[in-house]
Amino acid sequence: MTQKLKGQTALITGASGGIGAAIARELAARGANVVLSARGRDKLEALATELRAAHNVETHVFAADLAEANGPQDLVAAVETAALSIDILVNNAGLGAWGPFADMDWSTMERLIDVDIRALTYLTAHFVPAMRSRGRGRVMNMSSFLAFVSCPSFAIYSAAKAYVRNLSEAIDVELKGTGVRVIAVCPGGTRTQFSDVAGQRLNAVGERSLMEASAVAKLSVKKMLAGRRTYIPGWLNVLTGALLKIIPRTFRPGLMRRVMALGLEKTSPRP
Repeated sequence: MTQKLKGQTALITGASGGIGAAIARELAARGANVVLSARGRDKLEALATELRAAHNVETHVFAADLAEANGPQDLVAAVETAALSIDILVNNAGLGAWGPFADMDWSTMERLIDVDIRALTYLTAHFVPAMRSRGRGRVMNMSSFLAFVSCPSFAIYSAAKAYVRNLSEAIDVELKGTGVRVIAVCPGGTRTQFSDVAGQRLNAVGERSLMEASAVAKLSVKKMLAGRRTYIPGWLNVLTGALLKIIPRTFRPGLMRRVMALGLEKTSPRP
């Protein structure tokens, strides 16, 4: 694989597993030094060791809980203390919460909003101005296919991901001509621990619909470097999105409720 990113440094949040770890592997394979962040240090250290051995890149590990009040600020402080210049920011950290809005406790809602919206916005706002001053940079904000449609029982998550998509697209237009690009990646179901953490239980149909995290990462990094603004990985997800566009908006949430139920063992949140 080409080493076109050699000498650049990428910060990846939510890098302890799933799509985040896969993106870190993809960027390191292209020569980028990597800064890995998530809550769990042990998995990050193991990934850092793997990437150093496989690709001879510089690695840094900064454990941070982005749901905490000062989590994003603490991560930025760690990066600045290490005197690192971030050329690529991957805002991959995210939480989901499956279940009826009226039955969900506020602490669950608040953590989702803090990670999926507040932390992502803070980190983007911090690192983009320096990228603009240097005349180059890439930001990958992990949105979701659900950014395109309201989803009952995933109400806050789909709304948060719509925010991420809209924010990313607007900033990318604002940065035209600066050498900095922002991409909103909108994956559908992916084989990670996301569903378990969110409270979903997939059946055989749901499992078969999942993409592999490595495939999502490879495609997303390629599109980011090509300067794409919005990207949906996977032809099935692209086709589904096209079909949704011809369905009147008023019918889409009800349709999504039925479609999601097809892939789940149960539609109520786990205890």
